[in-house]
Amino acid sequence: MREIILADNAGFCFGVSRAVKEAFTLGEKGKKVFTFGELIHNRDVVEKLKDSNVEVLENDPGEALKKDDTVIIRSHGLSEENVKKLKASSDNVVDLTCPYVSNIHRIVREHADLGYTVVILGDKNHPEVMGINGWCYNKAIIVRNGSEDFRVPLKVCAVAQTTEKLENWVSLITRLSAEAKEIRAFNTICAATGLRQNSTEELSKKVEAMVVIGGKHSSNTTKLYEISRNNCINTYFVENAEELKQYTEELKKYSRIGVTAGASTPDWIIKEAIELL
Repeated sequence: MREIILADNAGFCFGVSRAVKEAFTLGEKGKKVFTFGELIHNRDVVEKLKDSNVEVLENDPGEALKKDDTVIIRSHGLSEENVKKLKASSDNVVDLTCPYVSNIHRIVREHADLGYTVVILGDKNHPEVMGINGWCYNKAIIVRNGSEDFRVPLKVCAVAQTTEKLENWVSLITRLSAEAKEIRAFNTICAATGLRQNSTEELSKKVEAMVVIGGKHSSNTTKLYEISRNNCINTYFVENAEELKQYTEELKKYSRIGVTAGASTPDWIIKEAIELL
């Protein structure tokens, strides 16, 4: 008998759930709605939103917008400059930035104005990190972990991308503590991220195979895959049940399979994958 075990914490987090629900509500009103960049890092959700009248603006945030258009600030947040551009182009700007991300914006602005050099732990090309940097005048030092070659400022304000791994944060703070004279450190890794990572860590040690479900360009899902594969070599990273089909024959040899999903993965995608297994 095959056993399929879903991680205790998997799927949509609060910020993503809030943003997606509101976007669908706005789209159902019948008028065209725009998001600057993908609302969340999940292609299936983005496609469903298109069917509900919600389109993605990929270029300049003020481009192609009319004053009466509705435009959404996505859950990852935007830089202050891009927020101003949106508000100059549209009278209907709906801010769906995750509250945890908005808090980081406030922290870095306050400390940049007090003369601290902001150090952001995260991926410099991720929209969340780019947005955070925009709130400290695009002068932050952005690092992947504490072991990188960078000059540690004397006066530092450290924050983290909400989807970072705790071990990278510990590495960075250890480095900063040894070299900086003054540190204000804010562990801004989201609690939901930590819960999902811990659940994945525990489950991946108890099963023969793991299936990680979520967008391939999702930072938090990618980290779940990395954590899982460290403990379970038979780890499969798929976006949905359709992609999982190519592995079903291979998975038949395992009697105990764990399933986890990133914070941008809706329940219906998780359910479809489990039913397929």
